[in-house]
Amino acid sequence: MASLAIADPLINGSERVFALLRVEGGLRVEVNPTGVSHNLTIALIQLRRNHESCGLCENRTMADPRVFVQNFGCRATQADGAALEAQLASRGLPAAASREAADIVILNTCTVTATADEDARSTIRRVRRENPVARILVTGCYAQRAPDELAKMDGVEWVVGNSHKTQIAELIASSRTASDHDALPYHGQILTGDIFETRDILTAPTLETDTIASTDRTRPNLKIQDGCHNRCSFCIIPFVRGRSRFVSADDVVAQVRALVATYKEVVLSGINLGRWGREAGSTMRLADLLRRLLSETNIERIRLSSVEPMDFTDDLLGLIADTPRISKHMHAPLQSGSDTILRRMHRKYRPRHYADRVMSARRLMPDAAIGADVMVGFPGETDALFEESRQFIDAMPFTYLHVFTYSERPGTPAAAMPDQVPIRIRRDRNRILRELAAQKNEAFRQSLLGRDFMAVTLDPPGRALTDNYVPVRLDMPYASNRLVRLRPRSLTEQGVFASIVSA
Repeated sequence: MASLAIADPLINGSERVFALLRVEGGLRVEVNPTGVSHNLTIALIQLRRNHESCGLCENRTMADPRVFVQNFGCRATQADGAALEAQLASRGLPAAASREAADIVILNTCTVTATADEDARSTIRRVRRENPVARILVTGCYAQRAPDELAKMDGVEWVVGNSHKTQIAELIASSRTASDHDALPYHGQILTGDIFETRDILTAPTLETDTIASTDRTRPNLKIQDGCHNRCSFCIIPFVRGRSRFVSADDVVAQVRALVATYKEVVLSGINLGRWGREAGSTMRLADLLRRLLSETNIERIRLSSVEPMDFTDDLLGLIADTPRISKHMHAPLQSGSDTILRRMHRKYRPRHYADRVMSARRLMPDAAIGADVMVGFPGETDALFEESRQFIDAMPFTYLHVFTYSERPGTPAAAMPDQVPIRIRRDRNRILRELAAQKNEAFRQSLLGRDFMAVTLDPPGRALTDNYVPVRLDMPYASNRLVRLRPRSLTEQGVFASIVSA
């Protein structure tokens, strides 16, 4: 094996470079701990790449660049990233263990807030520092919304919008040789198009990373719908995700069948999940898909993620209530309990409509989890309108809330509205609703003590999640990915302490 020892005292911090360079194929590069200069780092990595392309490395060449995919934002983005990784692997492009070890770094971005945009830009700069010669590809919602802005950033070689995301694997595979790299421009490769013409969906199972079970490895999330027809005044998503479209029933059944061998519970998700099947030419609805999954697969538990309130039809609620294999869990975005604010938001329901759906669910499922997304500080939300919303929320049988503080999203109608609420007031209102949510959640958990509930055990062992979305700490370790009957004995900070009654 060739060996090269380097000493350069110009810049400290060589540990990062040492980890990147020390073993690459048949070439060993050792960096003196006093540090190496930025230019020398680039030269060394280029030396590594030249070595890989010369044919002496037995294991790999530059025709097989290592790719690292980093996802930002929602479940849909995570699903896109998982599908992208699968496409890359199918083309023989190996995954890198980290950004520092990658030849190509793909950043799959979010743009729901200005903070999300800044997170993406900061990460681009960080990748540039960590791995100066990595080829950076930026995709996702930010790339669709502002491709030119991203293409100007130092180190960004490709910007690919959601409209062309399914072509990323082909793009990289077709330009992966060293000679191709030398011929390609360093900036300016932008691939975007009319997102409203897009009909493709990237989807692959991802493991749940929600706040209830943040490290769980036992509950795959399957995106079956993308895009949104709604035009909420605060939301940019329809303009970066496109029209509502769905994965066919046959494909959903096939994917769930493939998951059955490994998992007990599958979570179905989408940008606007309740609109599954509602395209021209389709007569199926979400409840019909669930019936097919129940009859044509052996999945033991299906859980729905967020569904718009008016898509919780009587048929869907009745099916959930009557079917033990569907989790007793309703998450319906509310946003505000004020009629005036809902109108300004361009939401398609009023508080009375929302209440009808939630109270129907509670009558059918007395112990169900009922959660909502709520926004505070929307433009024009006076003290009186906030109090109207708070009172409505207090009257609903919520078991948990996700409370968001309104953040201006440039390009949306809400950002240009008058009467923007001061940041301090927004934060105060967020605190008030979080305290109310905590009280409701504690009362709900208290009502479960001493009664039996089904749950799926999680990884690491000793934890579980009930059918009605309550995190559990078990009184003894138990194998993960099992359906068990348990009995809550006492409350923990955010869940319950329970014993397994039967398995």
